[in-house]
This record gives sequence, C-alpha cells and structure tokens, in this order.
Amino acid sequence: MTYDVTTVRAHFPALAEGAAHFDGPGGSQVPDVVGEAVAATLCAAIANRGSVTAAERRADRIVADARQAAADLLGAQPGGIVFGRSMTQLTYDFSRTLAKTWQAGDEVVVTRLDHDANIRPWVQAAQSRGVTVRWADFDPASGELAVEAVRGLLSDRTRLVAVTAASNLLGTRPDIPAIAAAVHEADALLYVDGVHLTPHAPVDVTALGADFYGCSPYKFCGPHLGLVAAAPELLATLHPDKLAPSTNAVPERFELGTLPYELLAGTTAAIEFLANLVPGEGTRRERLLRSLTELEKHEQALLDRLDTGLAQIPGVTRYGSPSRHRTPTVLFSVAGVPSQVVYERLAARGVNAPASSFYALECSRHLGLGDAGAVRAGIAPYTTAGEVDRLLDAVREL
Repeated sequence: MTYDVTTVRAHFPALAEGAAHFDGPGGSQVPDVVGEAVAATLCAAIANRGSVTAAERRADRIVADARQAAADLLGAQPGGIVFGRSMTQLTYDFSRTLAKTWQAGDEVVVTRLDHDANIRPWVQAAQSRGVTVRWADFDPASGELAVEAVRGLLSDRTRLVAVTAASNLLGTRPDIPAIAAAVHEADALLYVDGVHLTPHAPVDVTALGADFYGCSPYKFCGPHLGLVAAAPELLATLHPDKLAPSTNAVPERFELGTLPYELLAGTTAAIEFLANLVPGEGTRRERLLRSLTELEKHEQALLDRLDTGLAQIPGVTRYGSPSRHRTPTVLFSVAGVPSQVVYERLAARGVNAPASSFYALECSRHLGLGDAGAVRAGIAPYTTAGEVDRLLDAVREL
C-alpha cells in the first residue's frame, strides 16, 4: 500500500487547532495512541522495577518493551539501548565517561554542521582532559560535509569523531558509512547524532557504522526523552559515574535514577505507530522499514514541491543546495524582512515555521547567518501538499 496522509492525520488531535505545522524538526505533534499509552501507564499501578508484585512486573515489562521497540526502529540490540532525559543529557553523560580514557595530546573531531548537542559536550570534555579539538568544515554553498573534510583530520591520536546523520538546520545527510570506515581505520569511535534523521528515513545503526547513535522520541511522534544505541559489548567497557547501590548491569548502569515509565510506554507506542503508517504484515522491524520507506517518498515529494515553490518567489534565499539526499527540511530568508518577522507573520496566518539557529550555532555562523539563523520549514508525517501551498502563499504575501 502507498502512504495515506489523510489516515495518518486522523490520529493527531493537535491538528484540529488548524495550524499548518512546519515546526516538526523542533518536536513533532503526537498521535492519540501515544497520549493514551502515557495516560494508561500513569493511571495503572506502578512501582520500581522488580518481579514480586504486579506493579513491579508492569514497570519491568514497560522498560523491556521500550528497549525492544527502539532496537527494532534502529536495527540495534535491545541490550544496548540507553534511555535518558534527552539526547543532550545523554551525550554529556557519554562525553564525560569516554573522557576518562583520554590523555593529554589525544584528539577529538567535531563538525560545524552539527547541532551544539553533538559539539559542546565533546569540546568541554576535551578541555577538561587537555585533549585537542579538530573542526571539520562543510561547504557553505552546498551545505555538504565531505568525507575528506573528516578523514583529513584523523590521526593515530584521534579518540572520537562526533558527526550528525542529518543537519537539523539544512537537512544535509553526510555519508556516514564512509565516515565510519575512515574513523575505524584510525581506531577511533564514532558518535552519531541521529535526532534529525530518525523521523524521516529507515535507520540501521550497523550499516551506518555508528558506535553510538543518539536520537529523540519527541522528534518522531513520541514523548520527551532521549536514547542512545550502542553495542552492549562496547557499553560493558565503559564505567560511568553512578550511585553506589545502583546496578552495574548494562545498559542500566548508564541510566541515572528511576526511568520515566510513562514516557517509555509512549515511546513504544510511537514506534508501533510508525510501523503501521503503511498497513501490512511482518515483524515490527519489517513493518518499520516498509512504512518509513514510504514516508520518505511522501516527504520527498512535498520537499520537491516546497523547494520548487520557494525558488519561484522573488527575494527568497534558500541555504544549501537542493538535493534528493537530505531530510525534508528547508532553511530560507526573505529579502528585506528579518527572519523573526517572517516567523511572526507566518504564524499570524496559521503557518508555524519558526526562525532561529535552532542550536546549530556553528552551522548558522558558517553559513554567514550569525546567531540569529533563518526561517526553517520542516515536513512531517502529517504534512500535506495543501499545507505546503499554504506556506508558499504566505511567503509570497510577504
């Protein structure tokens, strides 16, 4: 079956308010089944995980289900799924843990294409250990990060490379498997920010070559938390700071305090929702691959429509070159109208497309946009062709 956006939209109560949401890159709207899963968990008897009472067993099952669902989504192992408050928090946790193994004179590589959550934790951890930070630049004209821009910075002192799977500002998708091959040739680790890729395309962390892959369920129709996928064997070699009585088991030793069971239940529901975007049989992993492949086609068609429309409007500048290998994200400005004003005027017309650097601070500066950034329009599973036209009409009116 093909993608039916009308059926998908029927599951999003928030859309009844009437706004056209192009703000998904900052957090998607949530389907009914996710809200129901969160509410049901909050209203059920729950306790700390265990095996004695029904409440303990329920908590334990919720965690196990969420790990399996995340593993199905990412092509990972459930025993390597670590949950946390956010991708930012988890990246800070892992940067501090990994930095324990670094020595003065070692090197880490970050890129100017990345969200600051995959830059600053590594920069600050490096500074605390006397480690050198090397910066990989992208081409500001095309928005592309070449493999050689990373490969040329690697040495026998490189300990880790942090790179995005898709720019949250431009949608650019670097060649992660090729970067991973170069990083592993240098005997270093690769930490991939998959926050902006995961909502828009099938993901296989093994095929990508990511040693660590972080993402955020609230970007793919789930609740607000983060997760990191890694091989359990790799996690077993790392020793995070933790409370003395807390378990030393993997992956639990990376999860500080009691997990938010209601949010984990919502995450499982969100992943199951994604698996059923296109009805069909098969395992959840098989259904996810089929549904996300069809979603990618749907979103790409809308992206082409948006790119074409913006190119025809005088005074509109698009950042990064249009490419079929990027997430459905467009960054643009309107000549003579400050981006914040564009944002406000679009909002007054019921079109939500905010303006900012969206925490991709280095990327915005490298594009010549400073800290203010520009207007970002992101396409989501519930976006329609009519909403794209609505955005284009609103921009023309400016």
